[in-house]
Amino acid sequence: MANEHAHKPNGGPETAGEVVLGIETSCDDTAAALVRRRPDGTAQILSNVVWTDHDDHAAFGGVVPEIAARSHVERLDLVVARALREAGMAIADIDAVAATAGPGLIGGVMVGLTAAKAIAMTIGGPLIPVNHLEGHALTVRMTDRAEFPFLLLLISGGHTQLVWVAGLDDYRRLGSTIDDAAGEAFDKTAKLLGLGQPGGPRVESAAVGGRADRYDLPEPLKTRPGCDFSFSGLKTAVREIAVRMTDAEGRMAGQDVADLAAAFQHAAARHLARRTGNAMELAGVASGQGRLVVAGGVAANCTIRAILNTECECKGWRLIAPPAKYCTDNGAMIAWAGAERLAAGMAPPIDEALAFAPRARWPLAPPPEGRAIGGGRKGPKA
Repeated sequence: MANEHAHKPNGGPETAGEVVLGIETSCDDTAAALVRRRPDGTAQILSNVVWTDHDDHAAFGGVVPEIAARSHVERLDLVVARALREAGMAIADIDAVAATAGPGLIGGVMVGLTAAKAIAMTIGGPLIPVNHLEGHALTVRMTDRAEFPFLLLLISGGHTQLVWVAGLDDYRRLGSTIDDAAGEAFDKTAKLLGLGQPGGPRVESAAVGGRADRYDLPEPLKTRPGCDFSFSGLKTAVREIAVRMTDAEGRMAGQDVADLAAAFQHAAARHLARRTGNAMELAGVASGQGRLVVAGGVAANCTIRAILNTECECKGWRLIAPPAKYCTDNGAMIAWAGAERLAAGMAPPIDEALAFAPRARWPLAPPPEGRAIGGGRKGPKA
């Protein structure tokens, strides 16, 4: 909820460039931000407000879509108003509005995109429907001025993908999960260990006092080539150990929980690093020239970052990770993705944007050649 930079209303370099309001409502976080893209391509984050209330979902052990959607309806106006206030701006001062249009929980996506459409009609300015995954993919260009091309490891509650990012709207998928996403596995592990939600931070905290070498967890896809991921086996192994370590009253000793959390975290990080290493080799980039970008909520995990950094050092690559607060869902990444598209002349005509339908599924990139992608009446999976 921090105001990253002071707004300077009197002109000059800090006020040059277009300001975009970004709205993010794809899951349970209600977020809005104002970001200026300067003429030289750098970013000025004027405000970034995220309203998170995990207590709404705690009793259910995970995010309940209906509760999340109602929360967005109740909070979004307040969050947008605070973002404007922290930036020292009014609605009339913004140049465009961008909103997550998918993929995500469809009720939440509908709330954010509908609000963005109303704002766009009010200001008479561009509306940019943004792919939530592209928001994550482009965050490092906002925070670190990362240049194209780069290899993206996108790890979040709903997605685990390796994507070659050649340029804006130029993406090629190299691998993805064949079952659970990394964040989903962390959430389920946290639930098994009685740690509560959100699972990722809870597992990481519990693992601080644990011995990762106490339990020998399996290495997923150990003999399978390629860049795909799998976390269901790890989840099953954790469950089997947890059942053995649970007493008659359904409780586990504190040290057992810490050790199992540490073992799972290390195994997940090792799996992510090794499959990403395969993608580095597939990319065929000369040593010293490769850049690995890690994004998504799970990218905030320090153990995962450390093991990925070691993998990069071994292969002569550079690891780039946004600050942790920009890895989790936020409005700034959506505003920036919209600003990038606006600057590139890729904002759709207003009539087309107003007719854009929210999407529960919206792949960022097609699957590797010869690989099918899950379908169904809701469309292809992300």
